[in-house]
Amino acid sequence: MTEHGRHELTRSFPPHFTFGVASAAYQIEGGATEGGRGPSIWDTFSHTPGKVKGNETGDVACDHYHRFADDFALMERLGFRDYRLSLSWPRLFPNGKGQVHAAGVDFYDRLLDTMLEHGITPFVTLYHWDLPQALQDNGGWANRDTVYRFEEYAGEAFRRFGDRVKSWITHNEPWCTAVLGNLFGEHAPGLRDLKTTLEVAHHVLLSHGLAVREYRRQGQQGQIGITLNLNQVYAASESEEDRGAQVRADVFSNRWFLDPVLKGQYPEEMASWLGGFPAALKAEDLPIIAEKSDFLGINFYSYAVVKDNPGDKLLQVQHVTPHDRVTDMGWPIKGTALTDLMVRLRSDYQDIPLYVTENGAAYPDVLESGRVHDDERTAYVAEHLEACAEALRQGVDLRGYFLWTFLDNFEWAFGYEKRFGIVYTDYASQTRYPKDSALWYSELLAGFRDHVLQTVQR
Repeated sequence: MTEHGRHELTRSFPPHFTFGVASAAYQIEGGATEGGRGPSIWDTFSHTPGKVKGNETGDVACDHYHRFADDFALMERLGFRDYRLSLSWPRLFPNGKGQVHAAGVDFYDRLLDTMLEHGITPFVTLYHWDLPQALQDNGGWANRDTVYRFEEYAGEAFRRFGDRVKSWITHNEPWCTAVLGNLFGEHAPGLRDLKTTLEVAHHVLLSHGLAVREYRRQGQQGQIGITLNLNQVYAASESEEDRGAQVRADVFSNRWFLDPVLKGQYPEEMASWLGGFPAALKAEDLPIIAEKSDFLGINFYSYAVVKDNPGDKLLQVQHVTPHDRVTDMGWPIKGTALTDLMVRLRSDYQDIPLYVTENGAAYPDVLESGRVHDDERTAYVAEHLEACAEALRQGVDLRGYFLWTFLDNFEWAFGYEKRFGIVYTDYASQTRYPKDSALWYSELLAGFRDHVLQTVQR
């Protein structure tokens, strides 16, 4: 993108728009056994041979546990003033329940205070997949008791940190928690059972609603919502069969979670395509799940084109998405799909405020003389910011954008092979090197703030 193009892009966003970066506790913190932290399902999963590429773990990750002050100083130098992070549930409750752990509270007190000293505003996620292993040993999210343990954890987090945190996300990507963790076995806890998956998804959503209720009950002054990973789905043709495949794929990827949270009901199609509604569903649950959120977070990376395929056992769907442009994850790129998704959300679910809480790309970065020239990542981010600008022009109530991710980190089942960061992490030395994309994003944000200041002064 040219300097002129970047200047025009900064003028496309309203003055109150939030631009930030994002990360997650297990992916960056390390300090896996320090300060009394208990094991999570990802500690167990990553230490199980063959589950993670290279048998790598998050034991050290980016060592953010010890280096957060330096990381926040780097954020400040780059001009990143809004940061989405997650809390580690087993750092605050080593066994998932009981009395909150004082050392865990102290750690996050210091971390949040340091953030604020550097002029960085926290946007906190309560659950980014690191369920305490002790709760998994008792059935995990398939056990309804975990819902109430999450409610207690959320309430304690609000009480302890709500004076400094004014934006909260209950869950990150419940689809991944349920499907990747319990149906496909690719994420912790590594199960493959449809009935369990349906119960896990339901209980995660129920815990979201209870956490929102607790936030309101405490009279907290701020905003709270949930983040869903959503996938814009297109039909390969206008045929009735392919349109049907599109609907099925959309229910599986999107409406399974959108409808309960925003409409208080499960999609009727689930009964036939996913084997029925969750057995755990009780009459009082759906109104709780639909407790009014202040915003919806969207994690968006790619899109899908599908056709009918009777041979597919799960959804009778075949993916035929073009792969002419892909990231290092093999995910196809189509920035306009993000616009289409947000316009669709506004149409189907009314005008709930939206945040893009994750968007970014992995590429095979090479460090040369202290620099990483990642033009493809910069182009990816620019394309998707243009998509955000277009959504705003079409009347979408989009409030902010968080780039995934600040640092290269532990990329779940891919270990340290895939690099999403705009800051390069040398894992041997733990040295940080801002990539060209970080410098571009820094200049974009500086230009945006200059434009806002000039607008106010006129």
